[in-house]
Amino acid sequence: MSTRKISLFYVVLIALATMAVTVVITSRLDLTPSSAAQAVSVPPTNSAPLSGTIDATTFRTIAKVNAPAVVNIQTEARARGRELTEYFGGQGDDLLRRFFGGGGDDQQQPTPRGRNRGRGNDEGPVMQGAGTGFVIDKGGFILTNNHVIEGAEKIKVTLYGGERGVSYAAKVIGHDSLTDSALLQLTDMPSQPLSEMKFGDSEQMQPGDWVMAIGNPFQLGHTVTVGVISALGRPMGGVNGREQPMLQTDAAINPGNSGGPLLNVRGEVIGMNTAIYTDQRSANIGIGFATPINALRDLLPQLRKGKVIRGVMGVEVNRDHLNTETAKAFGLPNTSGAIISFVKPSGPADKAGIEPGDVITEFNGRPVKDSDALVAMVVGTKPGTTVPVTVFRNNQRKSLNVTIDELDLDAEQGRSTRQGENPNDQEPTPTGLGITLDPITPELARRMDLPRSEGGAIISDVERDSPAASAVAPGDVILEVNRQPVSTVSQITRELQKVQAGQPVFLKVWRNGQKYFVTFTKR
Repeated sequence: MSTRKISLFYVVLIALATMAVTVVITSRLDLTPSSAAQAVSVPPTNSAPLSGTIDATTFRTIAKVNAPAVVNIQTEARARGRELTEYFGGQGDDLLRRFFGGGGDDQQQPTPRGRNRGRGNDEGPVMQGAGTGFVIDKGGFILTNNHVIEGAEKIKVTLYGGERGVSYAAKVIGHDSLTDSALLQLTDMPSQPLSEMKFGDSEQMQPGDWVMAIGNPFQLGHTVTVGVISALGRPMGGVNGREQPMLQTDAAINPGNSGGPLLNVRGEVIGMNTAIYTDQRSANIGIGFATPINALRDLLPQLRKGKVIRGVMGVEVNRDHLNTETAKAFGLPNTSGAIISFVKPSGPADKAGIEPGDVITEFNGRPVKDSDALVAMVVGTKPGTTVPVTVFRNNQRKSLNVTIDELDLDAEQGRSTRQGENPNDQEPTPTGLGITLDPITPELARRMDLPRSEGGAIISDVERDSPAASAVAPGDVILEVNRQPVSTVSQITRELQKVQAGQPVFLKVWRNGQKYFVTFTKR
């Protein structure tokens, strides 16, 4: 063998040996490429049935094992992104609140900082907020509520058992207003390894199941409370018009608990504490709401990329589920389906031929149980996908194809609210169904841009506890009653009187310059 060949042989041999040694060292030191280290892994879900007994040490063990993975979050911002009531409207004296720390008030508190330097004095005082989060990946990834960090200029994280006054900087990787969730990452890592949470299966939870909440109420870090699941699928939170199904619990939750974990008896996260139902005189009254962890787990890959993409069909659905009488009136074989109350002009559904009053019973080959199921199917569909839908219209089944568009929450929430009109030239007319009507005047029709020769009356008042309260509101103009066009107040009252107690009432109304189809049951 020549000297040149021998030299080449040893060069290759040395290169291979170097690679082997590098692999061994890397595995021994647990080193990974930097790109992989920045990727948050989705924690596995334990879907095994909950079983076993609860003894004197059960909750003590859950708290001891999981508290190290719960963090306190402090934020600084110049202004709030949105008012709380924009998300959780009050009912009488009650208010659904998101929870911030700060002396028992759920609002972020202004803190004097002296003169602003180089920023102008018109920006207002610094606002401080506090909340909770939990570590889901040892790379420093933390889940919390979007409203905890929304608009924050600085985010600091305090760890369980850490030195007093020591906190770590964090940045927002991705956030989502619809589920009120945010993914953070520590930019300043502690020297000790981080603990991380395990995920349970929120679909397994049932009313009466024991749960534990760990959080930062009133900035009293790592407070533990215990209760049960009170109810499932409560439509709360989200953004205006797009409520999300939430877990309801009576585990004590207060301002500052936002973003903290709700744990099952195995110490697995099954929800993220998000809202409380309370009067304005106190905080916890035993009704709290948590976002199911399954919804957040499915969202993690998109949060990691910094943007959540959802599908939209361009419709609004009736929130009331179909009952036997309503289904029969539609010609449906059962009570499954979602009633379309509004179709956005030139939107995907409009282009596909879907109309207000249609009932969608199948979406992309899957049966539609109810309105919530349809919404979940649509938002989970990749924009640009064309899917078949089955609708019932005038007792007939139709097959249509709709191409899903991308949901733009900001544009959707920018849609104007309904504006009520109330002409006073005649006495209002009660209908006996909790609706009071006023006639349509030419001036009113012109101001509301009503279609020519349409509109029988404008709703001037709706009784709060009436069956119609969930379907219509003051300012709506009634165009049809039970699919019959109406042009006067007397025609509307006559058609409504034809409906027997227990039967559905179908209305087509003019609202915000668009036609809506709504339904309710006469008592």
